[in-house]
Formats: sequence, structure tokens, C-alpha cells
Amino acid sequence: MKRVVSLRMARQALAAATLLVLCVTGAAAGANDTETLYQARCASCHGEERLGGLGPALLPGNLSRLTPAAAEAVIRDGRAASQMPAFGETLDDEAIASLAEWIYRAPEVEPTWTKADILESQVVPHPDGSLPDAPVFDADPLNLFLVVETGDHHASLLDGDTFARLHRFETRYALHGGPKYTPDGRYVFFGSRDGWITKVDLYNLEVVAEVRAGINMRNIAVSADGRYVMAANYLPHSLVLFDAHNLDLMKVYPVASAAGESSRVSAVYAAPPRGSFIAALKDIEEVWEIPWPLPTEPVVATGHMATPLAPQRGHDTPSFRVRRIPVPGYLDDFFFDLDYRHVIGASRDGQGGMVVDLDSGEKVADLPLAGMPHLGSGITWEHEGRRVMAIPHLGKAAVSIIDMQDWTLVKTLETDGPGFFMRSHAGSPYAWVDVFFGPSRDRVHVIDKASLEIVETLIPEPGKTAAHVEFDRYGEKALLSLWEDDGAVIVYDAHSLEEEQRIPMSKPSGKYNVWNKTRYEEGTSH
Repeated sequence: MKRVVSLRMARQALAAATLLVLCVTGAAAGANDTETLYQARCASCHGEERLGGLGPALLPGNLSRLTPAAAEAVIRDGRAASQMPAFGETLDDEAIASLAEWIYRAPEVEPTWTKADILESQVVPHPDGSLPDAPVFDADPLNLFLVVETGDHHASLLDGDTFARLHRFETRYALHGGPKYTPDGRYVFFGSRDGWITKVDLYNLEVVAEVRAGINMRNIAVSADGRYVMAANYLPHSLVLFDAHNLDLMKVYPVASAAGESSRVSAVYAAPPRGSFIAALKDIEEVWEIPWPLPTEPVVATGHMATPLAPQRGHDTPSFRVRRIPVPGYLDDFFFDLDYRHVIGASRDGQGGMVVDLDSGEKVADLPLAGMPHLGSGITWEHEGRRVMAIPHLGKAAVSIIDMQDWTLVKTLETDGPGFFMRSHAGSPYAWVDVFFGPSRDRVHVIDKASLEIVETLIPEPGKTAAHVEFDRYGEKALLSLWEDDGAVIVYDAHSLEEEQRIPMSKPSGKYNVWNKTRYEEGTSH
């Protein structure tokens, strides 16, 4: 009988044979040899074209959080609590360095991710919806915290009253943009850098749907009624809409200007009062708004019960149709006022910002925000009868405080270094900001929201990075990350600022309280 050998089998056989020759002869690895090593040792998990599989995609845009030196360490030593093996015993230092260098090279042909690829990637473990409707734990479902642990790619579920760890589960590589909850807190959606959207039933602690929206994804947003999920992609240049029930594909939006100029999508946000998604674009001078159906509109059946809001739109754009809003500049980082009428956008060069009225589409103000403002981490509160917004800067040791009525600069607070995250709560007199970048990254400033002064600087552990505060639903406790591989979540009394306990974690990055995120609590970034 004649044997038919597939091209993939032939490539794998050739790779294995070449690898054997290299290992026996000790020959130095050239570019072709490096690719052969990759096909033999890496492709089965990371994909023949480096698009990912069991392991993450290994493309330059997907590896932005990993330095080449760290990549060499992972290849040599493996990664704890994952399926990544150690190759230090079978590959010499030169081969490891060559592999690490090669995965940071852009592919000769830009990879694609089509509708067919999206559909083929979808997995629904429980299509019959047979999981119980009651939580398997005894805790307030609206006061839970999810902690993303980037050190070993896990997430921990904490009881927000006792801070007991209810569950710890493995996640996709490099989650990005923060998890998003349905209004009742039962389901949470994670987005990974390499395009995977994972839906988890928190009541039953199980994955219930998963799909890959793209190759390099920035973030996801969930409509306020929990019925739709939108993904923002760098690669391909697209927005992708899903039915939230089983993550069924609804529509792919290629992102381009009217003249055909393609653009990466920096981020997508849900705007509950408007009943729409708002997209920030990296390469064209536009903001996109895509409305979801109002409660009275016919919708695609989703197979689950939702609790729709009643948004008040300032326009009549039909559901799921793109409304293009021209803006005088490239805006790829956003902040919104409370009713989502105004979007505050940072310019690409980090030297300023502007305010755009989403109803009229007009720019209404310029903002003096030099120093790369991190608008996505801004917060607001009432100060002397007027609402102010406060924003840390990625390139400047300062917090800018802006009056949101006339868009003037109220105050600039000098800090001990550039900051990344800022948080508060309606029930707290304080706002917290880290100084994530620079030599003082072990410090966190506490700002009195009445006096607009720094009243305390905490140093949880000298020399170790402290970042990202999140409050419980009542504003009584503040959780801070010790952002290290052998790190911890530190629980503080939000009023006395006294430390109460530490929960060991593996580089806990973000912490997300269900109540704050689903009720858009004042002081939580949206």
C-alpha cells in the first residue's frame, strides 16, 4: 500500500533530523537552522507560523511585555505552573539565544486571521447550559475580587469580605485590558494579548466558552446589559463583535478610514449611558462609536436572560453600525466623563490632550497634559461643588487635576516618580496613586481628595514594586499589589491606612471588584 506523507509530517521529520545533526555536530545555528530548531521544538505548541496554539503567539507585537533576556530564561528554564518545558539540558546557550532573537523578528509575510479562523477556534464546553444557577461558594457574588497573577498566568478569586481565596485557575498568556463582568457578576470575560477571549462562569468556577478574535488583541469590552462582547485588535486591524452567550461571532469590522487607510485599534470601551461601544484608533484621526440595541429594538437571540439598561443616546445610529467621528489628531488613550458625552483623548506624542463632544463630534477644549498622561487610569470625584478628574503620567512625576466643567488645570501634584494606576471610591476620602516607573517604584502616594494634597506615602516593602489599588464594594478596604514574582496582595484599612493582611501571589497585576466594575463606581477606571 502506498503511504501518503503530509507536508506537515515531512517538515517535522526534516526538522527532527536537522536538529539531531546540530546536536551531534555542535554546529552553530544560522537563520535557517534556528527556524528548524523552532519547528522541531516549539511549533507543536506555538504554531508553525508562530501564531500560537497551546502556547502563546511568538510575534514581536505579542512579546512586548517580555524582554529578549527574559525570553532566553524561559527557553532555558521553562515556566513554572505551565506546559512550557526547560530546554537548558538539550540546547546550548548559542542555540537558545538564537531562538530568542528569532522570535522577535517580524515574519516575512504578515499573518492573517479570518472569519473562518475565528469560527474554527470557538470552543463551548457546556453548550446545553446545564450548569447550576447558584454559586458553589458562600460569599457575596457582588463583592468578589479577581486578581490577575501575571507571574505564572493564573487568576485568583477572593471573597471581598474575608479575603479568603475561593479558587485559583490557569489563564491564557498575557491577559490585557482587565477582565469584564456581566451585570449580575456571574460571568467574567478575559482577553489575552494573543487574541483569546475566555468566558468563565464564576458561580461554577468553569470555563464556558472561548474564542480567538485576532492575533494581537488590545482589549475587550462588554455591553452594559451583558449581551455583547467587542474585541479590539492590533493584528489584524479590526473590531470583532460576539454574542456574549457562547461567544458566537456576529460581525468583523475591518478598521480603515474612508480613504482606505488601515488602522490598529488601541482600545474599545463600553459607554453604558450611550448604549454603545467607543473605539480608540491608533493610525487614523477618528473615533468610532458602535451602538448595541436598545431594550425596545429587536436583537439577535442570545439564549440567556439579560438586564438591559435604558441608555439615552445623543444620536440615531442604527444598532451595530459604525458612526465615524473625525478628530483633529491621533487619539489612542481615552477617559470619559460620567455620562459619556465627552471623551478626553491623549495625543500620540504624549504632549497634550483634547476634549471631544461625542454628540456633536466637535472638539471643545485642549488640555495641558504633557508627560504621556495615562488617561485609561484616570478617576473623578466632587471637589468644592465641581467635578474634577485626576490623571497620572507615564513620563512625568506628577498627577494632573482638571476641572471637568471648564476643563482648566486645577493643580499639578508632584510625585516621587511617573505613575501607572490611580484609584479611589465614593466611600473613601483618599485617592491612591503609584509611582510605577523609576527608582521609587516601591512607594504609593495617598492623596486627600478635599485638600488635593499628598497626605501619606506608603512603602509596603522597600525595593519591591507597589502598584494598582482596588477597593472593596463599600470603600472600606483597599487592596494593593506587591508586583513581584514572590509578591502579594496587601489589604489596608482604607480609612486608617493600616495594613491588615498579606495574601501571597505570583506578580499580582490587577485586582477587579465585581461591584465597582459593574456599577461603574466613582474612583474606578472604566
